[in-house]
Order: sequence, then C-alpha cells, then structure tokens
Amino acid sequence: MLIGALLVAFLLSIFLTPFVGKLAFKLGATDKPNERKVHSKIMPRMGGLAIFLSFFITFLLFTNDFSGQLPLLVGALIIILIGMADDIYELKAAPKFLGQILAALIIVLWGGLEVEFINLPFFTDTLEFGILSTPITILWIVSIINAINLIDGLDGLAGGVSTIALVTIATMALIKGDLFVATVALIVIGSTLGFLKYNFHPAKIFMGDTGALFLGYIIAVLSLLGFKNVTMISLIVPIIILGVPISDTFFAIIRRLVNKQPISAADKSHLHHCLINLEFTHKQTVLLIYALAACFGLAAIIFSFATMWGALILVTGLLLIIEIFVEKIGLVNSNYQPLLKMLNFKNKP
Repeated sequence: MLIGALLVAFLLSIFLTPFVGKLAFKLGATDKPNERKVHSKIMPRMGGLAIFLSFFITFLLFTNDFSGQLPLLVGALIIILIGMADDIYELKAAPKFLGQILAALIIVLWGGLEVEFINLPFFTDTLEFGILSTPITILWIVSIINAINLIDGLDGLAGGVSTIALVTIATMALIKGDLFVATVALIVIGSTLGFLKYNFHPAKIFMGDTGALFLGYIIAVLSLLGFKNVTMISLIVPIIILGVPISDTFFAIIRRLVNKQPISAADKSHLHHCLINLEFTHKQTVLLIYALAACFGLAAIIFSFATMWGALILVTGLLLIIEIFVEKIGLVNSNYQPLLKMLNFKNKP
C-alpha cells in the first residue's frame, strides 16, 4: 500500500506537470530573468500545482479518513491558492504572510495540532507552554514554510531537499508505527519526485511559491504530527531533519543584521549562491546541498535512538560543524569568522 501510494503519486506528477506548465504560460505565471536569478530565459512557474494535485488525488485514493483530515487539506488548499496568486500576480509580503497564518490557524484550531510542551534534558519535568501553545505552533509552521521558500533558488533544490526531509520523516514514522504520517509523507515524496523529472537542472518548469509554500506547509505539519510527543527535546528531531533550510534562514537573518539591512531584504547570499560563488557548478551545488540534507536526516535518526549524553554530543558537534561551514563559505559575510579566528589564534605558537 505504501509503495503503491508513492508510485501512483509519482506517475500522476509526471503526467500532470507538462499540463501545469502550459497552464502557467496561459495565466502569466512565468519567471523572468533578473540580477538575482540564475536562469537566462522566461520559465513557467506554478509547477507546485502538479505536486499538490498529485498529492490530493493519491491522498483520496489511499486514505480512508477524508473528513477527519479536512483541516490538513483545507490548510493545504489555502497555501496553494496563495502560492498560485503570488506566482501569477507577485503578491506583496503581507497577504502571503496572512495566508500562511490562516492555513496554520486552520490546522491548529480546527485540526487540534499543537506543541503543548517540550521535555527538558537532564530533568524529569516538562515545560508546559499553556496559552503559548497555539502561537508557538503557528510560528513553527510559518517559519518552515518560509525556510523552504528561501532555498528555492536553483533547479531541483527545494524539491530535492524537501524530499530528503520527507524520506527521513517517513522512515521515523514507520519505525514508530505511525502509518498515517508515513503514508502522507510517501505520497508527497512521489509527487515531488515526479515533478523533479522536469525541475532538475536544466529545469523545464519551476515549482514557484505554489510548490515551495505547499512543501513547507506539509513538512511543518508532518514533523509536528510525527514528533510532538517524543522523548528528549520534542522539537530537536524535526529541527535536525530540516537543518539545511533552517540554517540558511537563520544565517540569512544574522547576515542582514550584521550588514545592517532589513531582515526581509532579498539578497544573493544564500547557501546556494555562496557555493556557486566558490565556482561549484549549478548541478554540483544542488547535489552538495542534497548531501548535506541527507547527513542531517541521518543525524536525526541517530539522535532519536541516542542516550541523553549521546544526543547532547551529537547536537554540539552538529552546531560546531555548521558554524565552521558557514564561516568557510562566507554565508554571513567574508569577515564573519569568529570561530575560525579563535581556532587560528590558539594554533599560533
């Protein structure tokens, strides 16, 4: 059943994507080259509609509790409509943000999905969020939506990184025996892989905000469904799984603060831009980021089975590696090297 769901979604996506590409041209959902883009010709976007349609049809075929999952589907539909509107009309930030909050509110208030507590390491007590549960959950969902959107800068990048995150979520859901989360994750994996046939470099179509926002939404929701009640620190596992987009977003904020720019300012200094500036090719950059995402996924699985001290060592090691990598490639700026300078100072006689 699980493999069947993945295959059906995959084949549907391969079939639907060319039609969505033609529709994108008719609706004016195209991406024109500019100084921040890496492509040199007008491209159809809104390809994420093919991912969503493949997901939705397969979801209806392979899940039984349609009415019980209406909050998830309605939230996804709102995200898709916002993404399509942005791909066609290039919405301002405010309506996009409000649409994301609305979708999050639906899954939280109607669907009952909330992060109610986190388990504290080295203590037997838990930290209850109380009335902050709802805003914290909404913040998580909206943050992941935008984190996936921010890495959608190269052919196949957001789709591939999202697929790797979903594979990790599906694997851990199967280990725990959570068939619903595993099924939904595999359906989205199939839908995204089918789309990647047309989106991997050199791309014939972009997923646009329609795809990036949808993938961010579904990953955010599944990560909470699958891990909100785990032991240790509840949100550490999904944070590790999404290490690449979260790190890129976090250091984008740091970069803008250090460079005294508005946090919402667009730039050409994200992870993929930095790697291309280091003379990696388009395809090499994407594959390298895939490898990083896979390492985070593996680390998340190891973390979930680790002892308290083992988990602490793993997280500390990951943070050090991320910081060194960020400083090496100049993700904040070329002068931001606090850890490397400290290590170099200690190595001097």
